[in-house]
Amino acid sequence: MTSKIVVTGLGATTPLGGDVKSTWAALLAGESGITTLEQEWVARHQLPVTFAGQAKVPAKEVLAHKEVKRLDPSSQFALVAAREAWADAGAPEVVPERLAVEFSTGIGGVWTLLDAYDTLNQGEARHVSPMTVPMLMPNGPAAAIGMDLAARGGVRTSVSACASSTEAIANAIARLRSGEVDMVVAGGSEAAIHPLPIAAFASMHALSRRNDEPAKASRPYDVNRDGFVMGEGGAALVLETEEHALARGARIYAELAGGAVTSDAYHITAPDPEGSGAARAMLAALAQAGAKPSDVVHINAHATSTPVGDIAEFTALKRVFGDSLSKIPVSATKAATGHLLGGTGAIEAIFVILALHERTLPPTINLDDQDPAIQLDVVTSPRKLADGPALAISNSFGFGGHNAVIAFRSYEG
Repeated sequence: MTSKIVVTGLGATTPLGGDVKSTWAALLAGESGITTLEQEWVARHQLPVTFAGQAKVPAKEVLAHKEVKRLDPSSQFALVAAREAWADAGAPEVVPERLAVEFSTGIGGVWTLLDAYDTLNQGEARHVSPMTVPMLMPNGPAAAIGMDLAARGGVRTSVSACASSTEAIANAIARLRSGEVDMVVAGGSEAAIHPLPIAAFASMHALSRRNDEPAKASRPYDVNRDGFVMGEGGAALVLETEEHALARGARIYAELAGGAVTSDAYHITAPDPEGSGAARAMLAALAQAGAKPSDVVHINAHATSTPVGDIAEFTALKRVFGDSLSKIPVSATKAATGHLLGGTGAIEAIFVILALHERTLPPTINLDDQDPAIQLDVVTSPRKLADGPALAISNSFGFGGHNAVIAFRSYEG
């Protein structure tokens, strides 16, 4: 059996669009998915941050009413993305025991948990929904996908903050290469645009406070960056062995060539300023891909737009690529989508896959004055990728010192 893993299906719902096609088109057009929050609870709680990257298409407009009632928003986004990815892969017939799910979230059913607690605090224990526990579980999104697709090859959830869905995709490699399953639906989702997470992130000075210019608030690498922007949504990839994909005549987007996970053991929220753990993850992902740093032609950076985080990632990149880093085009797509926490890695994986498949690198918006301490070739308008074999990486780093990196290679057939 071949050890090559390929991508045959893509699905997403994001602040830029309700599916992959619209999201990708908006990203290439330089649009922003960040808008002012109109909900009444913003003023009621006197939130210091009044904007976020809300899903462009609410899940309730896509799913059946019964599904919306029985699923936390994080699971709703997961189901929307997974169904699109599965349909995009041709809705293949697969033995249920040979289909697995690796789907993550960073926070899980926070809306369900806090709404139920509000109900309880009103002295109405009998009114707490019996669906509360299954809706708030972090494995809820993965379980929803597993039941929807009848996946019986194992349904797993990695919870590693903002590295979660990248870790899920990396975990799928071993499942497929071992031969225990033929296909894996991998990705992640998040739905944490709720007053408590916003207040908490704002309290730790992690969020941008550019309330008067929400569309320009996320500005990776800019000297005036002041924090990340909350986003919501989900993304899913259908992964399978090349042998399995070719046997069923599937369209192949790209090869998932490598993935790795490391940890800093440095600080619960701050990245290691030396970037050693992040660098090790990049090198390990490349090693699994049978590649060298000099083979990389594109990087989708974690690049959250925080003053400290962007510098730390640049330091890690320098450790890996040295002086050649200045020649590698870098995209920082959170500028357009915001930071989808546990779902962000999966969405950015799709951006890397499409960049390779369509030979077009996506732009980084809002970069008006690049920080002189971050000497990168940042892609600020769509840029054509040269013909020929190409390798790209996607970085994700999370609170707790989690580092996850995945490497994709263009599929040459």
